[in-house]
Amino acid sequence: MANFSKSNVPQFSVDVYQNEYLPEGGREVNAIVTVTATGGGTIGSAVTAPHLYSPGQGPSAAVAIMVDCSGSMDYPPTKMRNARDATAAAIDILRDGVHFAVIGGTHVAKEVYPGGGRLAVADATTRDQAKQALRKLSAGGGTAIGTWLRLADRLLSSADVAIRHGILLTDGRNEHESPQDLKRTLDECAGRFTCDARGVGTDWEVKEVTGIASALLGTADIVADPAGLAADFTQLMETAMGKEVADVALRLWTPVDTTIKFVKQVAPTVEDLTTRRTEAGPRAGDYPTGSWGDESRDYHVCVEVPAANIGQEMLAARVSLVIPQPDGTAQNLGAQGLVRAVWTDDMAASTSINPQVAHYTGQAELAQVIQQGLDLRKSGDIDGATAKLGRAVQLAGASGNADTAKLLAKVVDVVDAATGTVRLKAKVAEADEMTLETRSTKTVRVKK
Repeated sequence: MANFSKSNVPQFSVDVYQNEYLPEGGREVNAIVTVTATGGGTIGSAVTAPHLYSPGQGPSAAVAIMVDCSGSMDYPPTKMRNARDATAAAIDILRDGVHFAVIGGTHVAKEVYPGGGRLAVADATTRDQAKQALRKLSAGGGTAIGTWLRLADRLLSSADVAIRHGILLTDGRNEHESPQDLKRTLDECAGRFTCDARGVGTDWEVKEVTGIASALLGTADIVADPAGLAADFTQLMETAMGKEVADVALRLWTPVDTTIKFVKQVAPTVEDLTTRRTEAGPRAGDYPTGSWGDESRDYHVCVEVPAANIGQEMLAARVSLVIPQPDGTAQNLGAQGLVRAVWTDDMAASTSINPQVAHYTGQAELAQVIQQGLDLRKSGDIDGATAKLGRAVQLAGASGNADTAKLLAKVVDVVDAATGTVRLKAKVAEADEMTLETRSTKTVRVKK
């Protein structure tokens, strides 16, 4: 059995940014928690399950690629060809030893490779066979994405591996299945594998694709021009191959009479985790964060503490990172951060807002007003849409979120960014509107 030294484990660190000072009667404590994983190329559940780790190669992993093969993938015919090429490019990136499968998705899910209800193990031969099998992919039929995800779950769970990941590509709406069926499937698959979702072209539903990625803790994006699929899939697979540890949870412990108001991931994207809490013993709860490679993410934690007198101080929350184990216990990753509350009569101290907290409060509002503005625009409320998207332009400019500002400028004419004065464009390309909606939750980090 391989010998696992400390260096086999990525080192996690937790940093807390907050203004801990509250005025008399103040009860709300806000903190930005930065979680960083470093020391990559090393990991897996090596510490707890050495058999899930292939030395020198990274952790054992299984990947399922789900390709839309519904009839609309033939319009234009280049779309299906681009999807085949993109899947082939992704297969080329698979590390030797990684388990994988390709699924063709219509109103039913078909095993394209290797078939027989199993996964292939990546090497030169299986990669070549998989690419041969892709040539047989043709378009025809409807769309029931839940069936694709259920097959992916069945195949991925057949391997005893550390990391399970899906990549899903669709070009249309989920017409052959009820929204309730898809939601039930997502609830069943959540926590079993992570999944990145991509919409190609402009005939798919943004909220469906982003909903899939959100439920399965993956990324969502638009590939408006099918010619961009190969580059996107290559990058997706490189990122998947860089993941080193799965199922990391943010554990929050709070003292008596203290409640968590919300927990949100705020960078690199906004993702509300509040309702995903699972209880973890007395006054502690775990919030899922998915798989990690070498990366850093920021979380906004808001805690309500009992009122106290001037001069008192308390620990409002303790933040740690854990990996849940099959037997119901959890392995602690050793990093910890403390959120504090101190009551003061110093007005300057108690009213100042921590720059990190202020920045991410603005970024979360930015994501929200873009969604609201686009929804109002679709429903024909021009004044409402103009007000919301104007506020978005103002927030994007003030926070230095240049990418979002650029996307907004394709939907509105900016008269004055500082005041948020805008006019809705009379004609907006569908791809531009969908790109803005799909990427609305992408944030920029605070300039340290």
